[in-house]
Amino acid sequence: MMLHIPEVLTKAQVAELRRGLDAAQWVDGNVTSGSQSALAKRNEQLPESSPAAREAGERILDALERSPLFVSAALPQIVFPPLFNRYAGGQAFGLHIDNAIRQTRGGETRIRSDLSATLFLTEPEDYDGGELLVEDTYGAHEVKLPAGDLILYPASSVHQVTPVTRGARVSSFFWIQSMVRDEGQRTLLFQMDVAIQQLAGRVGLDAPELISLTGAYHNLLRMWAEL
Repeated sequence: MMLHIPEVLTKAQVAELRRGLDAAQWVDGNVTSGSQSALAKRNEQLPESSPAAREAGERILDALERSPLFVSAALPQIVFPPLFNRYAGGQAFGLHIDNAIRQTRGGETRIRSDLSATLFLTEPEDYDGGELLVEDTYGAHEVKLPAGDLILYPASSVHQVTPVTRGARVSSFFWIQSMVRDEGQRTLLFQMDVAIQQLAGRVGLDAPELISLTGAYHNLLRMWAEL
């Protein structure tokens, strides 16, 4: 399941993050690449140890905790500390698949990457190219979102970033280990949760049907969750 999550950050929050990120020291993006990805990857990245990256990452993690849509869809157990990349001057990232296990350089965080996320930090009209293309059984899906919006998709997906031919594309990217490993089960729970929220607005929280449906949701989550 791919999901567009709007306004994870406000425009003011994006502008504040960009001031710190743009002033920081960027390096070759292959500092975090595996051997296969390094063949396809041409971009810049902030080092994990960068104070600007750490501060911006903490703000993004705080924003994710306040996003009901993100929490409902991802059911996050661990969120990898957000990283930051920049594409300009024809830079791109060819077809690749994310590593199943991600670990920070110091080994403080190690996760199973169930979900990948890209949080856009540049308005789409400020650069040409730079589309995120995610492939699944229904074909390739092109993603280029407003600054502050996030795309969430299975980390098992083959994907790429097309060349940026004008301007610069700055974004944050990270991975999530979900409490529910299976994508089909996670999607079913998300659909149930959305239906519960919609029904609550129509019949009230104390409606017997809503209580029954909520109970079924939590019993399925109890059955499938890995903690």
